[in-house]
Amino acid sequence: MKPFALLSLYLAGAALWAQTAPAQPARRAEPEPDTVVATFDDGGKLTYAELKTFINVLPAQMQQLAMRDRKAFITQFALMRKLAQMAEKNKLYEESPAKEMLQFNRMQVLTNAQINDTINKIAVPPADVQKQYEANKGRYTQVRVKALYISFSPAAAAPGGKKYMTEPEARAKIEQLLKEIRGGADFVKMIKQHSEDQASAAKDGDFGNIRRGDNLPDAVRNAIFALKQGEVSEPVRQPNGFYLFRAEQITEQPLAQVRDEIFNELKQNHFRAWMEETQRSLNVQIDSAVLNQLAPATPMGPVPTAPAKK
Repeated sequence: MKPFALLSLYLAGAALWAQTAPAQPARRAEPEPDTVVATFDDGGKLTYAELKTFINVLPAQMQQLAMRDRKAFITQFALMRKLAQMAEKNKLYEESPAKEMLQFNRMQVLTNAQINDTINKIAVPPADVQKQYEANKGRYTQVRVKALYISFSPAAAAPGGKKYMTEPEARAKIEQLLKEIRGGADFVKMIKQHSEDQASAAKDGDFGNIRRGDNLPDAVRNAIFALKQGEVSEPVRQPNGFYLFRAEQITEQPLAQVRDEIFNELKQNHFRAWMEETQRSLNVQIDSAVLNQLAPATPMGPVPTAPAKK
């Protein structure tokens, strides 16, 4: 029995199982792989190892449902097994659309298998990791940052009667704060008194360690990485406010901290190159005139499921 066939029937019954599924019992010692979990009406048997294999090929959400009500999963499996045997006996695999669906699903499973096999066989020598690190050390520079934030809004007033600052008012305020900071005012005290970023203000303005590759707006990234240690940035405008950033510490992550990241990146680069080369080798000839005459597909009916237990 093909795992992809199990997915379609199991997906259709998943919502039903979730309504009455009991809590998962405490974890016990695993049975031996050849332990029989279920015996079917024709004498066929399902071993513990086979059950684990079938569950492991399911998407994560379906795996959770299967583990919550294992008897229901095996009941669905038994129903599907019987229906599949009936279809085999009637040679429905030779008829459309089952024939084409089997071909497509087989191709899809083998595609994923080939991709996984290719990725697993890609070797990345340690010397390549070292070379990549040395050539891109700037990417692994990190800046520990403190931030002061002043917000603005086009709205006239906040709930409770508090007045929002307009953008010009917020800019004027943060520029005045910057002037005071550069004149000797304590940055952390200014944060505690004025910053509206409550999360960072509660930590004396700590904004964390920032790397160039982090998911940040370009304006924020550029401002931070233009700083020398101890410097405070010019006001950085964002959609709802202005920031001042101070570079507390600038360090370079050692290779040991980023080795896995570089390894995975190089592996993905090799895989991408292999995939692009494979795509270039396709040389597909397409008759557009015929293709444009393709009629819309007829929707298929729902997949039947086992009746609910009363």
